[in-house]
Amino acid sequence: MTRRQLLATTAAFVAPAKPRNVLFIAVDDLNTRVGCYGAPVQTPNIDRLSRQGVRFDRAYCQYPLCNPSRTSLLTGLRPPRTQIMENATWFRDKMPDVVTLPQLFRQNGYRTMASGKIFHGGLNDDKAWDIGATPLARQAPRKGQAQKDREKHADRYLALDGDGASEPDSRNTERAIELLGQKHDKPFFLAYGLARPHVPFLAPKKYFDLYDPAKVRLPPDFAAEPSGQGPAYRPNFDIFIRRPASEEEARRMIAGYYASISFMDAQVGRVLDALDRSGHRDNTVVVFFGDHGFHLGEKGMWSKQSLFEVSTRVPLIVCAPGVAKTGQSCARTAELVDLYPTLADLCGLKPPAGLDGESLVPLLRDPRAPWSNAAYTFIRRGTVLGATIRTERFRYTEWDRANAELYDHRADPGENRNLAGDPRFAGDREALQRQLAKQISVA
Repeated sequence: MTRRQLLATTAAFVAPAKPRNVLFIAVDDLNTRVGCYGAPVQTPNIDRLSRQGVRFDRAYCQYPLCNPSRTSLLTGLRPPRTQIMENATWFRDKMPDVVTLPQLFRQNGYRTMASGKIFHGGLNDDKAWDIGATPLARQAPRKGQAQKDREKHADRYLALDGDGASEPDSRNTERAIELLGQKHDKPFFLAYGLARPHVPFLAPKKYFDLYDPAKVRLPPDFAAEPSGQGPAYRPNFDIFIRRPASEEEARRMIAGYYASISFMDAQVGRVLDALDRSGHRDNTVVVFFGDHGFHLGEKGMWSKQSLFEVSTRVPLIVCAPGVAKTGQSCARTAELVDLYPTLADLCGLKPPAGLDGESLVPLLRDPRAPWSNAAYTFIRRGTVLGATIRTERFRYTEWDRANAELYDHRADPGENRNLAGDPRFAGDREALQRQLAKQISVA
């Protein structure tokens, strides 16, 4: 019997005495360049949230692109099962009867509200929300226009006059504050989405003033262009499109990314303050996460959509008053797909059968508890499927079950030495290959 089966057969399903609310904070294109993760970025509000809950230091997305990542975490299913691996397909075209995370809460008497981006673009869940969110707008693929849009916004940052009150993140923050301040006669699930630090890097000038590009450190494996060949590497499509990046330009863009993060952090702080004023803070679970990572020159790449650590690893913080430890970090391997069963568990809701994730509540109670779960991330390049498994020590990646990569994070956190052909690690590779094959087999 597996650990998951044992928990399912022995754990009593007990709802909390008083229904817990949920504040669900999703951030676009945010990697772990956050103060509480040790980065030289000023994020005082995310840092204080970390002091109030558990920070997961090894948390991973299931697909390093917006629509596939958000579809996965909001359905509780990994991409080989959702079959959503690009930004143009609505998840209900593939899974018409799936119950999404906010839909589960709505079905159980919660008032579900959204402000900002939760599902991708107009591909919203028309069954999930009582109030807010983008109206469903089925998107047709427009690859040529999308490429032109990306190139138009590439290599740009915008230092705004004033406080940025007219920007979408500010307006969505105002709406989230308004929703929190309303009278709630039943528990609520409020999803709050932020666009920054998605390109173009944008923030009021005072946030750009925090970061001198000349003092920004480049990553140790910085390169002017993607530094490898094969499916593991791809041309840049967010910044420095079809051209090399000089060190001076690279520092300027990294500083812009940092400024956007600090601007985003200020909006998060406003919402956390509103939660404190609402009187619901002690009975509200707060989840904060980035939907996928983002390269900032590592291996010469400036975008998401790789299976390296910097593209797959995300910040994840969970605050659960009365359950979670406060101010602690967890080194166990977690996935965004774990959020669905975790929130259902914390709020006493019975999730649909067959979710791929596992509740993180045991790690919220004890961040050092035994935990053997790995994290899985996928990406499709044309007809080639890439898949990677991350454990606390290793990352093992395959491209169509060939072109293998094995990295030992104890000795090589930058993933610069591929050990897949090293006989000293043959046993480790074979064990990881077997685990990964079980996930690929459902694709």
